[in-house]
Formats: sequence, C-alpha cells, structure tokens
Amino acid sequence: MSEVFEGYERQYCELSANLSRKCNSAALADGEQKNQQVSDIKAGLDDADVLIRKMDLEARSLQPSLKATLLAKLREYKSDLNKLKREVKKLTSANSVQAAHEELLEAGLADSHMASANQRERVMMTTERLNQSSDRIRESRRAALETEDLGVSILGDLHQQRETLLHSNAKLHGVDDAIDKSKKVLTSMSRRITRNKWILGSIIAALVLAILVILYFKLFH
Repeated sequence: MSEVFEGYERQYCELSANLSRKCNSAALADGEQKNQQVSDIKAGLDDADVLIRKMDLEARSLQPSLKATLLAKLREYKSDLNKLKREVKKLTSANSVQAAHEELLEAGLADSHMASANQRERVMMTTERLNQSSDRIRESRRAALETEDLGVSILGDLHQQRETLLHSNAKLHGVDDAIDKSKKVLTSMSRRITRNKWILGSIIAALVLAILVILYFKLFH
C-alpha cells in the first residue's frame, strides 16, 4: 500500500474520531459554547474534505489492482464523513430554532407592538441573508468539487496513457534487440562466406599450379 495514502488515512481517522466526540459534546451544550463547538466542527469537516480528496488523488495514481481496494475503502470514509455532516446540520438547525425562539421572546417583552414587529423583521432579514450566504457557499463548494472530480478523471486518463507509452517503449526495445541480433548473425555469415571464398580460391590456385607443374614435367622431360 502507498505510504502517502496511509499517512492521509491515519490523519483522517484521527480527525474523524475527534469530530465525532465534538458532535456528542455539542449536542449537550447550549448558547455561545455550542456555537463555538459547531464552528470548530465545521472547520474540522473542511479539513476532512481535503484529506478525502488527497486520498482520492493518491489512490487513482496507483496500479489498478491496488487502486480498486483503496477506492472501496475511500467510499466508506466518504460515507462516514457525510454522516458527520448530517449530524452537524442537525446541530445547526437546532441552533437556528433556538435563536429564533429567543428573538421572539425578546420581541414579546418589548414595550410596543411596533418594536416587536421591527425586531421580527430584522430577525427574518438576518435569517434570509444567512440562508442566501449558505446557499452561495454550498454552490461554490459544489462547483469546486465538480472541478476536482474533473481533475481526478483527467489524472486517471493521463496515468493510463503513461502506462500505454511505457508498454510501447518496452516493445520497441524488444524489436531493437531482435534487429541487433539479426545484424550480428548476418555479419557472421558474411565473414564465413568471405573466408570460404578465399579458401576456395586458394584451392583452385593450388590445383592450377599443380597442373602446370605436371604439364611442364611431361613436356620437357
């Protein structure tokens, strides 16, 4: 397994366990303490999202056999993270209801009906602005995640293309080795042919010389 992935995995598990404990603690708290704990949990969830994305990128860059195992494990971590997000959402909803209830109680204690109406209007406007801000944040995060998914997909394609090029390069080296061996065989055959020609020429020259000597002795003796 990749040491880089294991490092991210260890950090995520520690962070997930810490966030789970904080959620349980925040559920029992109230007021400003609860708001502070929820804020800390949201920051931790952002860090967990970053670790999940890093593990995803690392897993997709590995060999196919190992990649499948790590991606299956990563799906479990994503499910765990989504569960934590739902718990935080419940805590946030509870805070909003409690805050609205407190605002209404304060408005009921006002001296006049107009002051109470103005207070409720301000609360509604504030709530609306917060909802709009939350929607924009969610939309920005969704766009960022889509962009990241596209990047992960491109990275996977590039990794596959790299493996294809390496395989082709290995085949080319094999062809080069075969050509070199063929050249050596042809060179050796050429040398043998040349040597045989010299031997044959020497034999023919020796035979001609022997014939001439024999003719000389027969003609002049």
